[in-house]
Amino acid sequence: EMGSALDARASMRLLDEAWEGGISFFDSAEMYPVPQEASSAGRSEEIVGEWLRLRGRPRDAVRLSTKVCGPGDMEWIRGGPTRLDAKAIESALEGSLRRMQVDYVDYLHLHWPDRYVPMFGELNYDVGRRYPAVPLEEQLEALQRAVSAGKVRHAALSNE
Repeated sequence: EMGSALDARASMRLLDEAWEGGISFFDSAEMYPVPQEASSAGRSEEIVGEWLRLRGRPRDAVRLSTKVCGPGDMEWIRGGPTRLDAKAIESALEGSLRRMQVDYVDYLHLHWPDRYVPMFGELNYDVGRRYPAVPLEEQLEALQRAVSAGKVRHAALSNE
């Protein structure tokens, strides 16, 4: 993972090799690298942004994808996402754009839903952990505003 197992220098070499091999689609997330830790959160996005800047890659020649974290126990990401509401989506997007040093991303994914789901190795569904979800309409409206503002080309859903 760029920013943990691979330091910035090795990550840059990896990105260079990918580019030279014809790869122009790069995926990240506000929480990457994994394992997620406060000291490295967002580092993968920062490395991609720094690589774009240092190598002078034309923005329209690269496809960037990133993800907004849903609810979880990661206090270091936006104070610990408790909901995947419009405010969280907008805040996460602004942080990702800043870390990647770009004006827009090609794909913005909701990383996981705003409802309880077994995650990160959990195998069983625990009915007692259910909670009311943010309306999907609110999430879609936030994504549409980002698209209309030119900050996102395509909205997507991951891990659903």
